[in-house]
Amino acid sequence: MLQIPLLQGLLVGSIVGSTDAAAVFSVLRACGLKLPDRLTSTLEVESGSNDPMAIFLTLGLIGVITGSVDSAPALLGLFLGQFGVGSIAGLLVGRMATCAVNRINLDYPGLYPLLALSFGLLAFGLAAVLGGSGFLAIYIAGIVLGSSSIVFRRGIFAFHDAIAWLGQIVLFVMLGLLSFPSRLLAVAWEGLLIALVLIAVARPLAVAVSALPFRFRRRDLTFLSWVGLKGAVPITLATFPLLAGVPKSGQIFNAVFFVVLISALTQGWSLPLVARWLQIGRPADPTPALSVEINALRQVDGEIVDYTVKPGSLVAGQHLRDLTLPDGVLVTLILRGRQVVMPRGSTALEPGDHVFVALRTSLEPLIDRLFDPDPEPLAPKTHLLLSFNATATLEQLHRFFGLALPQGITPQAAAQSLGSVLAHAGPVGPVRWGGIEIQAGADADHVAVRWLADSA
Repeated sequence: MLQIPLLQGLLVGSIVGSTDAAAVFSVLRACGLKLPDRLTSTLEVESGSNDPMAIFLTLGLIGVITGSVDSAPALLGLFLGQFGVGSIAGLLVGRMATCAVNRINLDYPGLYPLLALSFGLLAFGLAAVLGGSGFLAIYIAGIVLGSSSIVFRRGIFAFHDAIAWLGQIVLFVMLGLLSFPSRLLAVAWEGLLIALVLIAVARPLAVAVSALPFRFRRRDLTFLSWVGLKGAVPITLATFPLLAGVPKSGQIFNAVFFVVLISALTQGWSLPLVARWLQIGRPADPTPALSVEINALRQVDGEIVDYTVKPGSLVAGQHLRDLTLPDGVLVTLILRGRQVVMPRGSTALEPGDHVFVALRTSLEPLIDRLFDPDPEPLAPKTHLLLSFNATATLEQLHRFFGLALPQGITPQAAAQSLGSVLAHAGPVGPVRWGGIEIQAGADADHVAVRWLADSA
């Protein structure tokens, strides 16, 4: 189509192979949609892994075209160096960053985001100097740091989110200055055909081959086939042949720019329509009018989590006094629309409420289940001994854990308080009801509960 040699054609395919999951999420979020967790994770892994592969293929083909890579062993060495060194550098620097952020005692909170940023630059530079993929290294370092428990976590995330948006804006402005409308029109038909093949043929085939063994639903496969949205990375990679002096590099750059433009215009605006047509996703949680958080400058066992009450969740319509929350969990504030509701025992949680909960970190998975209308099965945490008020009933306790009451139990028995259950058992030790073990607490007003098995 572009009247270029085979190697340059393969180079074009390598450049346009990268996708932008962040753009997909941004478009859907702007339209009030949120994808299922499995699809979200799939798109994130795809976007994070295909960028280093696109970079390797681009560099490798440029090397073959220019003669700097003249054999299959040299190409294999480039692959091992890019991915091996990049992965190791990312893991090491990510671990170093986690230790440094948690152990260094900075008196100025604004320095923690800069410290994390410096380790990101270190990961990229170290991998590049050693012959690895800097993009893969900084991606892995970010995953390691982001999935760890670090101080000033939200501040670091907010800073890097702002830096990412600024970087995208600057990048698109700079890349736009490299192209001219007249040059794009010269490759319009060829670019349109390339985009059509990518969207209608190459992407669906790639999804069918790679995702079908994982038993995705047909509608999920259809959506994955359509969300191959291109971002700034293909345009950035298209500058590599220009810098290397590859023949026809100007034509390649203009064609890639046009393909990205077509992808944004067709796939970008239609993503919400396709998601709704396939009945994928759910309405995104509205952004609350205020936020409450703990900006801890030292490691603390606690945080404040913002939950949205959804219809069908265990807490919807419940009074706070009926939730039977363990010690270490406290509802601190409720935001209903723009009205602040001070929590009391008689306060009922309504769908759409934003509930700010202060809790110990280890209890967060259990509290997540209460606000999720379709919670995932959670393995029993036998090591976790929870303290509940002795006036809580067996029915409330089982509802908290998402467990069914044992068969044959009467309503009167289910309404018994935990304190009375222990009192009737006498000094025989812990009492077991279904998958829950109840024992004496630290004082007469509390009982200790251990979750032994999931009988839900």
